Amino acid sequence: MNTLENFQNKDTGLLLQRLSIGVLILFHGIANLTSNYSFIKSLLNGIGIPELIAYSVFIGEIIAPILIIIGWRARLASLVLTFNMLTAVLMAHTADIFTLNQFGGWGIELQGLYLFGTIVIFLLGAGKYAASTTSKWD
Repeated sequence: MNTLENFQNKDTGLLLQRLSIGVLILFHGIANLTSNYSFIKSLLNGIGIPELIAYSVFIGEIIAPILIIIGWRARLASLVLTFNMLTAVLMAHTADIFTLNQFGGWGIELQGLYLFGTIVIFLLGAGKYAASTTSKWD
């Protein structure tokens, strides 16, 4: 039997998935925090939604990634982040959904990676290398 066939560690893969998505979105959230969410506020103003709603992005880009990273209620946090990414795509990247970028990649490949990554976390859960493993939301 091939040793590579024996090397299947779903929980290590789930940890790597959580860390990758969580850390990268957290960096993005911190960058938005330092800009006082000005870009998001301008998008909301453009469609008649109060600027105050921009601060709800804090939950999706700071709180949810931290929960995903540590593995506490990771499925619930991934739902929040999935909603956040869908909203971001629909508000700021709609024109890019059916386009290719200058390198031939999907016009929203980064947003798509985050979106589908959070869906994977929701479907598979946090795995055993997590702060909590007893809830259906872990």
